Formats: sequence, structure tokens, C-alpha cells
Amino acid sequence: MPFEIDPTMNPAVAPLGWMIGRWEGVGVVGYPDMDSRNFGQELVISHDGRPFLAIESHTHLLNEDGSKDRDSARESGFLRFLDNGEIELLLVHPTGILEMYVGRREVDRPVLDLATDGVMRSPAARDYTAARRMYGLVEQKLLWVMDMAAEGHPMQSHASAQLTRVG
Repeated sequence: MPFEIDPTMNPAVAPLGWMIGRWEGVGVVGYPDMDSRNFGQELVISHDGRPFLAIESHTHLLNEDGSKDRDSARESGFLRFLDNGEIELLLVHPTGILEMYVGRREVDRPVLDLATDGVMRSPAARDYTAARRMYGLVEQKLLWVMDMAAEGHPMQSHASAQLTRVG
């Protein structure tokens, strides 16, 4: 589905215009301390004219037949360019985790590669120390992957999804 960059977008985040929209799709999540499961996701990336993008993600686990089992992860945050050309992603989760990612976008392709520069946890949050996320636009689909280090495990694959722009 072709799309146009909104002319009201702040020039500071215009290079990330390919991410803006409402996206839906499915993915897989797993980790050594959990069974792999398929999940559904709705991801909304928006802007209001200021120099950042707002991010809202809702996921739900799926039954084997593809029907919704139960709500799962939620996250909210902001994506912005820093003066040095790096990109910062700030995310907060209702599980008591706050993440700050820093990385770069590829200049000639719609790809972001981000790694945590800081993780804060409430006393009740799970042991979570680091993560890496990549986002890319491939054949008009938003693909993303996440590796993480948690619960004493080294950095390894945790989740990935393929999303279609629906708005």
C-alpha cells in the first residue's frame, strides 16, 4: 500500500515518516523461561507536528487456531532524533520497566537498529537488563525483531512480528 509523508510532519522526524500509521499483524514470542507462542499486535505510530513520534503497542496471545487467547504486552513511548544524528526510543511498560534505546537509521533504507542504553525497573519488575530492536519496511510491511537479556540469560531472540499498515 503506497503512502505519502504528511506535509505537516516536523522535518526533524520526516526521515522516519515510513513508520507512521496504524499497523496490525502477527508474530512469535518466546524465551528460555517461556513457551513460544504466536501473538497479534496493533502498533500505532503517530506525530503531532513536534519533533518526535509517539508509539503505542498492544499485543495479545493467540490460541493455536489463531483466535485471541488473552491480552499480553503493552508499551508506550516516543522516538526522536538526537542532535548527534542518533535516534532515541523511550518506552514504558505497565510491568514496571522503562527502557531507553539509542541507535541509528540506515540512510539509504527504511531500517532502524537500536540497543538499550539504559533499563530501569521497579522492585517488582522481572530481572531485565538489556535489549536490541530492529525495525524495517520490507515490501510495505513493517517487520521488527527484539533480542533481550533477562532472568540471567544472555542476549537472545525474544520476539518478532510482521505488520501491515491498516491506517
